[in-house]
Amino acid sequence: MTDIFTRLKQDHDQHREMLDRVAATSGDSQERREAFEKLRIDVSAHANAEEQSLYAEMLGRPELQDKGRHSVAEHKEADEYFEDLVDMDFDSSGWLTRFKTLKERLEHHMDEEENEIFAAARKDLSDDRAMELAEIFNDRKPVEKQDVA
Repeated sequence: MTDIFTRLKQDHDQHREMLDRVAATSGDSQERREAFEKLRIDVSAHANAEEQSLYAEMLGRPELQDKGRHSVAEHKEADEYFEDLVDMDFDSSGWLTRFKTLKERLEHHMDEEENEIFAAARKDLSDDRAMELAEIFNDRKPVEKQDVA
């Protein structure tokens, strides 16, 4: 059994690999489309499940609200990048430029969560609560994946 912080870091590591995989593709290829769609679905499902577990908890605690709000806002920003990319020509230089910006923003977001947000929340949450939040996340993510797909 893992706590919420370990569980989220596992997804982040996977998302970093997925970002690199999409970045290594070129043109309007099936490889790019499939890698991008897999990334979009997993990142969106992760963000939604994270908001329903860790961030719901943080928003309910005055000392963690600002950090929680900041991360939720960054999730919305990522959603907008994904929406833009879906609507763009996958073969255009504009698509690649926009994707690189999304990649940078997501990497920044994951680093910030791992180095700042999780540390602040870890101080405030009991080990038992961190385990419970991981269970909530694990229950929600598959449901969110179906909803996002």
